[in-house]
Parts: sequence; structure tokens; C-alpha cells
Amino acid sequence: MKIRQLLLCTLILGVNFTLIAKGSKDNSHFLTIDEVVNSSNLLPPPPVEGSAAFEYDKNQYEWGKSLRDTERGALATADAEISDLAGLCKGFSEAYGMKISEETTPELFALLAQMKEDAGAHATHHAKRTYMRKRPFAYYNENTCNLRQQQELSTSGSYPSGHTAIGWACALVLAEINVEHQEAILKRGYEMGISRIICGFHWQSDVEAGRTVGAAVVARLHTKEAFNKQLAKAKKEYHKLSK
Repeated sequence: MKIRQLLLCTLILGVNFTLIAKGSKDNSHFLTIDEVVNSSNLLPPPPVEGSAAFEYDKNQYEWGKSLRDTERGALATADAEISDLAGLCKGFSEAYGMKISEETTPELFALLAQMKEDAGAHATHHAKRTYMRKRPFAYYNENTCNLRQQQELSTSGSYPSGHTAIGWACALVLAEINVEHQEAILKRGYEMGISRIICGFHWQSDVEAGRTVGAAVVARLHTKEAFNKQLAKAKKEYHKLSK
């Protein structure tokens, strides 16, 4: 009897998880998994071993590694934390011209919290699973700038870069809200992708693909009523705080 009950509970949990993954809305996303861009269809395959593009990837890896013990390398290490919402907000605050947090900019914080993984795990998982490209630090069997994350990421696909997709998508939206700081915001979002190369977590081509995914997600988000409503609230909040 206990075995039958256990099997029934397992089946119910499995069905519930499938419903969430396949289309049910939750408070952490504007898009369902079926609404985000299919990165496998959007992107070309990553460069293959021996190609000119892969040689460029390898050259960029060596360039990035040479910067790790510099001030730029320190920024790259900090940018590894943008997968966390607090790290993402901190990463953009200076470029945005004000502190981004739940306390200081609650509407913007809510916007970023809900769109972050639409651009990240949701949008990149198709291509990551399709290609399961080896990350540069695993390819060379070398350390990254962030050992804490290294083990976790060693078995996940490198292409495209989820951190880059998050950084670029958020930069595009932040630049729309705060036009006065647009250049600084976009530069910061661009730098977040370069940081992945410096840290050794991604190849150059992963980063370029990540920006493409991020831009595609923002285009899709603008078709969603919930996103546009929260975006309007964030714009109103910015204009009030910037007076």
C-alpha cells in the first residue's frame, strides 16, 4: 500500500512539474517555456574544431586569460554573479545612475526579477542541450576566475552564454527606461559578455550568440501585456526618482 501511495505521489509531482514547464505562468517569468525563442532554431551551430572561427575562439580565450590579474579581471569576477538578481542589480547600478534594489527602485527590481531568466535559462536551454559544447576551462582543463561556480558549470553546455543573454537583454530594457544613460548602460551590458571570456566560462562565439538570444527575448517580451505594464511602471518610477 505504501509503495502504491509513493508511486501515486511521484506521478502527481511529475505531472505538476510538466504543467509548469510546458506553459503555466509563474511569478518569476513573463514568458512560458513555449513562448521564449527556441535558441536551437535561431542560432547556427557553434564553430567546429579546426575551423577559423574556433581558432579565433581559442585566441580570445588566451587574450581573456591574460587579463584576469588586472582591474578588468576583477570586474569579470564580479560579473560572474549576475545570474543572481542582487548581483545583476549591483552590476548595472552605476551605469544606470542610481542604485537598483528592491528598496530603492521596487518597480524596476520587479521588472528585472521577472524577465531575467526569460533571457537566461529559458531562452538558452534548447541550444545548450542540443550542442552540449564544452566550455573553454573544461576544454583546456584549467581554472576560471570563479572556482565556486566552476564545478557546477563544468557539465553544462557552453553555447550560447546565458549570462551574456541576461546582461544584454537587461541592458536593452534599462536603456529604454533611462535614455540619458543609454550609452553607459549598453556598454555595461556588452562588458558582461566580455567578462565571460575573461573568466574562461565561455568562448567568444558563445557570447555573440548570447547577445542574439537576449535581443530576441526582448523583442518577444514587448508583445506581452504583463511586461509592458511593468515596464511602464518602471519608467514612471525612474522619471519620479530622477527629478
